[in-house]
Amino acid sequence: MAEVAGKAVVAAADVRHRSYEDVLALLAGTLFISLGVNMYTQVGLLTGSTAGLAFLAHYLTGLPFGAVFFTINLPFYYFAWRRMGKRFMLKTFCAVALVSGFSLMHPYFISYGKLDLFYSAVLGGLLIGVGFVMLFRHGASLGGINVVTLFLQDRYGLRAGKLQMGVDVVIVLCSLWVVAPKVLLASILGAVTANLIIALNHRAGRYMGM
Repeated sequence: MAEVAGKAVVAAADVRHRSYEDVLALLAGTLFISLGVNMYTQVGLLTGSTAGLAFLAHYLTGLPFGAVFFTINLPFYYFAWRRMGKRFMLKTFCAVALVSGFSLMHPYFISYGKLDLFYSAVLGGLLIGVGFVMLFRHGASLGGINVVTLFLQDRYGLRAGKLQMGVDVVIVLCSLWVVAPKVLLASILGAVTANLIIALNHRAGRYMGM
């Protein structure tokens, strides 16, 4: 039995995603994330990581979220290339570009009559969390803190979801001077929801595809 199990693990480790599978995952994952971001912007919610910084800049300056998000991520590509490899860096660059582009596109196709603050936090968090899992499982991220947490998980076995959750909560708390306490509470709920999805569905040894 041990020999059979060992062969199964080796066989699973040899599974590689095909190029078209990576493309579809990047498109679907970034579409989910950008839709969650679109819901957040409609009700004034915040989130963590570089996206949280982009939200702050968007709310303070009025600049489009997509453009700010793309610009903030530029310094992290070098780290991604050196630490995670050229393939990971290129996929991450494409993912960031897609989220930025989709975020600018959604208002032309979607309008909301009513969005509840806490409902948007949970549903948007679910969309963002599922989108991140899809990107992570196909060797991509959205740059910034995501690159660092994935590196720490791969190198030291630290859970990416838990690390990201801690960082996100800190960033959202630092936004207290920008938003009302009710919005801050909903933002924390959204961050916890998204990162709970990541923590439950993306951990070393649970998914063997590359």
